[in-house]
Amino acid sequence: MSVPLRSPSSFFTPVIAGVAYFLMASIALLCSRFEGGLAFIWAANALLMAELQTSETRYWPRVIAACGIASMISTALFGMGPAAALPMAAVNIAESLIVAILCRRFIPVHLADGSKRSLLVFILALCLPANMITGLGAAMVASALTPVKFSAAWLQWYSGHVLGGLTCTPILTMLLQGQVSRWIEQTTGKKKLEAVGLLMVFALITVHVFFLARYPMLFLLLLPLVVIAFRVGSLGAAASVVLLAIIGGAATVTGHGPLNMVQGSIGERTQLFQLFLAFSFVLSMPLAAELNGRRRLFQMLQASEARYRAIAEHSGDVVLNVSVDGVIEYASPSAAEQIGCAPGLLVGRPAEILVDPEDRPEVIRAHRRALAQPGDVQTVEFRPLLSTDRADWCEMVTRAMLDEQGLPIGVVSTVRDMSRHKARQRALQRVAAVDTLTGADSRWAFLEKLEQEIQRVARGSHACLLLIDIDHFKSVNDRFGHGAGDKVLSGFVERLRPGLRGGDSIGRLGGEEFAVLLTGTDIQRATMVCERLRNMVSAQRISADGVQTIAVTFSAGLVELDGKAGRAELLEAADKALYRAKNSGRNCLRLAA
Repeated sequence: MSVPLRSPSSFFTPVIAGVAYFLMASIALLCSRFEGGLAFIWAANALLMAELQTSETRYWPRVIAACGIASMISTALFGMGPAAALPMAAVNIAESLIVAILCRRFIPVHLADGSKRSLLVFILALCLPANMITGLGAAMVASALTPVKFSAAWLQWYSGHVLGGLTCTPILTMLLQGQVSRWIEQTTGKKKLEAVGLLMVFALITVHVFFLARYPMLFLLLLPLVVIAFRVGSLGAAASVVLLAIIGGAATVTGHGPLNMVQGSIGERTQLFQLFLAFSFVLSMPLAAELNGRRRLFQMLQASEARYRAIAEHSGDVVLNVSVDGVIEYASPSAAEQIGCAPGLLVGRPAEILVDPEDRPEVIRAHRRALAQPGDVQTVEFRPLLSTDRADWCEMVTRAMLDEQGLPIGVVSTVRDMSRHKARQRALQRVAAVDTLTGADSRWAFLEKLEQEIQRVARGSHACLLLIDIDHFKSVNDRFGHGAGDKVLSGFVERLRPGLRGGDSIGRLGGEEFAVLLTGTDIQRATMVCERLRNMVSAQRISADGVQTIAVTFSAGLVELDGKAGRAELLEAADKALYRAKNSGRNCLRLAA
């Protein structure tokens, strides 16, 4: 879930942030500068990091200036003095900026979304570049102004700032983005009581472990940490880590708790506590992020399941869930109406029983393609074996279902009656196959027949292609009008039909140009047929308007199919022969070379 960025406009917002930063920094300096150098515990930068991560960049200069001034004042008053104020402020701001910039660069949504990726990017940005780099600057200042050695100062900075960032940044980010207030508004009273109760129990256990227990019992804290992460989520996990930091940190720096049984200075024991706290954070927060992700996924699956059920149970299409091996696992209620079989009777039976045996191989191939290409949708048409309304064609749309590893576990298919669509398609094809003026085949239909005849000739048959052009047709349109020209075209086809056999075809290629496909005929017989057709047309005039009659002749080019030449080559050869016929005085036939 993407969280909108804040854009504070009030003058007091950065001032409040600066005051809060000053208080957090001052407390850390007063309570944890055990060796006179850097503070062993530092959470102030967590506030600046949370501000930068949750706000628009135009707000950054104001909050950076406020926190920088707060850092300088606290360092001058309670830290290493005025000489260190400016460089330490610069180092603190640099740490926060590095984390914020990297998180903005690599996290598409913000830290408060609770995802594993956002949490991992934040941890890596904080622990690696931000504090490893800025720790060098802080160690140089500390080693120059205090007796603390460079390596010790760097370790103090790194452990304190990493711990402070890990502990406080998540909860502060949630507060600034309104996650806490939304949780309060949206959570039921029972859940709120459970969360408060779990945190109180955890606080009591922490007090017992660090102030009352006679033996080191840090392991007692792990179970309630996990329970809180599981029951409350990221907000509860962050709150429990903060409680642990406050109670355990106070006990450690005051000489109480199991870590004070360890030999060493108070600074070393504080660092050991920080290490324990870091492990607690790494245990609880990623666990909460994982659980949050699973919880959101479960909610999405519930919503998806509800939508799927609503569509499947109220759709006229049949919805099937089919296993990898082709067995029906679910059939929607519409199966009773569309297929004539109760859904319960289909479950457990092979899906191929719904398909005509001749179409089963293609349906099976579509099923296998869907499993092999999970992201693609496979569509196949088939004739049903069973149908209550005598549907003769169905369409199946299939897509794979995947498990958590992205492996196919079956397919979901929708089956739709395509009978009406097929009938309309056939009707349109019939209309498209006939020239509406003359009744001859359309150009598209004739060329399809020519293609099929070429294939038959390649298998040993005989056929010829006759290309015809009505002589002086333009003058008919000019003298008598286009209406008369149309009657000449339709009458011309009527004159040709009696001279054709049942297997022959006549098509109009365009204008006054026609083609005749003479099947089962060699070039000699085709020549005789053409002469007969020419005589039939010229022997009788065609009526133009009931009064006027028009004498019609045609020129023709003839080519024999050889099974090798394609239709474009055949048409070109016949057209050249036709051109020679026109140049020879028209009303004649010429053979292709």
